[in-house]
Amino acid sequence: MFWDIAANFYDIFENYYNGEVNRKLALQVAEFIEKDDRVLECACGTGMITKAIAPKCRELIATDYSEGMLRQAKRNCASFKNVKIRRADIMKLNCKDGAFDKVVAGNVIHLLEKPYAAMDELMRACKNGGQVIIPTYVNKENSGRPSIFIRFLEKFGADFKKQFDFSSYKLFMEKTGYSNIRYILVEGKMPCAIAVITKNTQVKEWENSQGIRLPKEVLKTFHHKTLEERAAEFSCHHFPLLQLFAFGYLL
Repeated sequence: MFWDIAANFYDIFENYYNGEVNRKLALQVAEFIEKDDRVLECACGTGMITKAIAPKCRELIATDYSEGMLRQAKRNCASFKNVKIRRADIMKLNCKDGAFDKVVAGNVIHLLEKPYAAMDELMRACKNGGQVIIPTYVNKENSGRPSIFIRFLEKFGADFKKQFDFSSYKLFMEKTGYSNIRYILVEGKMPCAIAVITKNTQVKEWENSQGIRLPKEVLKTFHHKTLEERAAEFSCHHFPLLQLFAFGYLL
């Protein structure tokens, strides 16, 4: 696996080639973490963001699919007693719905065959009212080509499914259908765009007010579809109350 091999030199890139950007983005992510938070980190790599989050939270589960990255992360994060390093597949997380206050997935969305499905899984793991934080390296605006480091990785086997600049990254996030997204751009040699999505609490509030619990497949639809798509999927004939809710409440 390419990333198992890359783990041996990835710290050099993080600390030296793009060190200034990485230090700033790690601090930016840590700003969203609170002391009582239970945090899930996907694609933790060698632990760059992990080390910034760990001092700020109650518990951190740092995961990656690459065994090589996990070995490096264990060494780099050995001093943090509240950090657990585990192997996990971002497409199928082994956790209950809403298990975490914050979910972080750094520099992985552009590597995935099905990034929108991964976004749904990250949102599933996050509690209502929590935040999903997605930092992703982007190309400089109007550069017309990937960075030197990205081209280097591709030459040796890295498979980037998408290439973003800041504008196209925001467009990608908007197409997920999620609302309440905040964007931060960390500029530098290899810029990083951070999307912070606050998970909608309105569905849960409405459930509580009505004294009901909607089926999971319905909840998923409400959480990630656009308003027009929600309305189209629930006809007045079958779901009059839900359609009324979709038009009038989930804004």
